Amino acid sequence: MLTRLTISTPRREVLQEITEAVAEVVRNSGVASGVCYVIVPHTTAAVTLNEAADPAVSTDTINYLAELIPREGLWLHAEGNSDAHIKASLYGHSAIVPIEDGELVLGNWQGIYLAEFDGPRQRLVLVKIIAG
Repeated sequence: MLTRLTISTPRREVLQEITEAVAEVVRNSGVASGVCYVIVPHTTAAVTLNEAADPAVSTDTINYLAELIPREGLWLHAEGNSDAHIKASLYGHSAIVPIEDGELVLGNWQGIYLAEFDGPRQRLVLVKIIAG
């Protein structure tokens, strides 16, 4: 089963928590044990797992990435979003989370995030659940 979620991002760069939206897909799947794949089919957005208890972690992450890979640079790509492509490549387009007893198995502080690097936009998040 493949589920498509549409997520609106509020600004150019943000780590937007999507844990509950993904967990709801898992609960509705009826799968008690298996694997949940979370995939972003975009080249300027990504998926990551990170701390969900303190929002400062997400802010710190975005701020540090801006220092490492500035928006303005000697980029050849003419669209003005080369930094977003690089950041998305570093993060990756997917995350894998186990399912047990019909729920996502995450660490105490972990959450699933859509990493937006070229927003605000409507982003597609694909959730694929495999039983087993």
